[in-house]
Amino acid sequence: MPTIVFEPPTGAPKTAEAPEGGAVADICDAHDAPVPFSCRSASCGTCRVEVLEGANLLLAPEDEELDILDMFAAPKTHRLACCAKMKAGPGKIRLRPINDY
Repeated sequence: MPTIVFEPPTGAPKTAEAPEGGAVADICDAHDAPVPFSCRSASCGTCRVEVLEGANLLLAPEDEELDILDMFAAPKTHRLACCAKMKAGPGKIRLRPINDY
């Protein structure tokens, strides 16, 4: 079962279990993770996260996500939490929100 550790810029990390994998956004919502989602208010890109560990446990980004990351000139270690999906299976993913807005 994947475990996601959200590492906010300040404060304690928050850990969530994702038994079947799935959308990172759903896990953020279910566990009140410290990832902003202003994209739901037409401010796309605010949910960018840096993948510190476990990138291999995420499905490859689709074209739409890559296009948005390109607009931010984001490095390969960045993903959009609203688009990223986890694979099922064991492992740990560590994410840090990108707070540059």
